Amino acid sequence: MAGKSVLLTYEGIKKLEAELENLKTARRNEVAEKLKEARAQGDLSENAEYDAAKEEQAEIEMRIVELENMLKNATVIEAEEDAAEIVKPGYTVRLYDHTFEEEVDYLIVGSTEADPMNGKISNESPVGMALMNHKVGDVVEVETADGVDRYEILGITGVLN
Repeated sequence: MAGKSVLLTYEGIKKLEAELENLKTARRNEVAEKLKEARAQGDLSENAEYDAAKEEQAEIEMRIVELENMLKNATVIEAEEDAAEIVKPGYTVRLYDHTFEEEVDYLIVGSTEADPMNGKISNESPVGMALMNHKVGDVVEVETADGVDRYEILGITGVLN
């Protein structure tokens, strides 16, 4: 992930910073204590608790490096409070979903923050990519495994700080 720009909202940056702080302090200390207890049990060659703690330690260290790289390469998504003319990351898009015959709202975010179940889709997802740079009134078709989905863009608003 080194070098690749990571799109994040301010909220996303704060979440990653909090996770990083937790990993560097609390989680590292927890694993260090587990390793200490496992070492006290004697023979490490057949000590399952020691092996599990070492594996957990490696996972934590890998996640720390991953988070540090993401934060180092973060590009903050900013949106104005007013409506936008085109769809871009940081804006909420109101769509009419022709497949389900309903209106839906999606906040366009970077892939790190995508959470479709909570209305956050990545600008790199099929729907997100199809919507990019379109404007209100455009009908966008998205190729999916089930066929083609059609969305009409009803509105574009900025809601981020």
